[in-house]
Amino acid sequence: MKISQDNFLEAYEKYKNTVYSVIFNYVQNIDDANDLQQEVFIKLLNSDVDYETDEHLKAWLIRVAINMCKNHSRRSKYISGETIPEDLPYEVKEEDIDVLSYVISLPEKYRIPVHLYYYEEYSIKEIGELLDMPESTVKIRLKRGREKLKKSLLKEELA
Repeated sequence: MKISQDNFLEAYEKYKNTVYSVIFNYVQNIDDANDLQQEVFIKLLNSDVDYETDEHLKAWLIRVAINMCKNHSRRSKYISGETIPEDLPYEVKEEDIDVLSYVISLPEKYRIPVHLYYYEEYSIKEIGELLDMPESTVKIRLKRGREKLKKSLLKEELA
């Protein structure tokens, strides 16, 4: 199915938070995340993407968002260590805010797979396809990301 104006508005409402959270995890800057989110949806509006299912469209949007973030990182070489904004358009339970702040503080190579696996509920195989890496690499990065999170959380408990 091709994107019509009605389909675009529906897709925007359905996936704007997902796209924003993926982008924010990469760039960690509110202004850049807003700009890149707009660029992703402009690209969708101007594209000839022919998607079979909503999951296919979601994967396409995330792939485009990741590519735009990588291009942005190459251009700017600046990532701010902003704290999680209060109005982050992502449904996070109050008790999960601390964990999310530790996820965001992970190095990018661990942060993105952890975010896609736990917050976007993608499988290891799907993450590998989205990030263009072997499943074994995704598994290792998830394992190491979890280990780093565990260390950070244990440090906090002991403090």
